[in-house]
Order: sequence, then structure tokens, then C-alpha cells
Amino acid sequence: MAWYQNEYFLRRLHSFSGIFPLGIFLIEHTIVNSAARYGPEVYDRIVALLQSLPMLIFLEMTFIVIPLLFHGLFGIYIVYLAKNNVLQYKYYRNWAFYLQRITAIITLIFVIYHVWALRIGHVVYGFDINYQAVSYHLADPMVFWFYVVGVVASMYHFGNGITTFLISWGITAGPHSQRYAAWLGNGIFLILTLMGLGSLLAFI
Repeated sequence: MAWYQNEYFLRRLHSFSGIFPLGIFLIEHTIVNSAARYGPEVYDRIVALLQSLPMLIFLEMTFIVIPLLFHGLFGIYIVYLAKNNVLQYKYYRNWAFYLQRITAIITLIFVIYHVWALRIGHVVYGFDINYQAVSYHLADPMVFWFYVVGVVASMYHFGNGITTFLISWGITAGPHSQRYAAWLGNGIFLILTLMGLGSLLAFI
């Protein structure tokens, strides 16, 4: 198989992994965090239920860690190759292309920090993952605003990623269907952003 055929396959796999399973996990994670709006008891009960799932480490490695490593590392390669020309061509899709690359870097940094602080730290330092731990973590204003930026960036990256997924996989081939795909992606971005920011405020 020629190198360009390998890259074509990897780009398709990269696009697919951003929706399945990573996008599904992002939605699930956002919904779980939204439970904080109903109080510490509700949030802690849901988190405890998830932590008690059988073969949790296997599920996390198979459906989160490995796809995330591939998506993140290959995404860095795509960002490196990208030729941004938004100053010359200031139309919507060009700006979306540019923002997709910028939010990719921000999201990767955010996810690494978030996983280290609340998932790996849970194992290394032995603290429980609960409402109190997350609330204490977000009590630092710098951390809180870093999370605000990270949430907005990751939600945009996913929402616009849905649009590009539908286009690159040939599901939306014409200009009208691609316009609808853009509306869909922006709508998902807006809804998930409001849910994510609402969750952050619920921990304060």
C-alpha cells in the first residue's frame, strides 16, 4: 500500500475516532458532570456507579485511552501539515478549518491536564473522585478559567468535527446538505458548551 493510501486510511480513522468513541464519551462525560447541578449526593452516586463498572480499566483503555492517543498524536501531525490562510481567504469554512486546528491543540493540553489531575491523581494520591474533590480542584481561579477555555475549545472541536466528518465521509456531498451539517455542528457545540459551563459553575 502506497504512503498516500496509508495516510488516507489514517485520516479517515482519525475522523471516525473523533466521533466514535471519543465524541460519545465526551457527551456521556458532559451529561455525568451536569448531575452536579442537582447536588453533591446525586453527582457522587452517579460517579460511584461508573467507578463500580466491571472491567473498568479495560473499557477505559479500549474505548478512551487508545483512541485518544491515536486521535491526539495523529491530530498533531495534521496540525503540523495544515496551511492556514485565513487572512487571505476570510470565508466561514476557512475560519472553521483554522479554529479546528487551534482548538485541537488547546483540547489536547486540556485533556492531558484533566486526566492527570483527576484520573491519574486519583490512583497516585489515593483520593476519591467525588463532588468535593472536583470542587476543591476548581476552587483555584486559574484552574477554573483554564477549564472554561478547555471546555469551550473541546466542544467546538467536537461540534465542528461532526461537520467535517459528515463532509469527509461523503454523507453531506452538496452545498445545501453541508450548510445543514454546519448548523448541526454549531448547534451541538452550543448545547454542549452551555452544559459544560453550567457543570463548572455547579462545582463552585
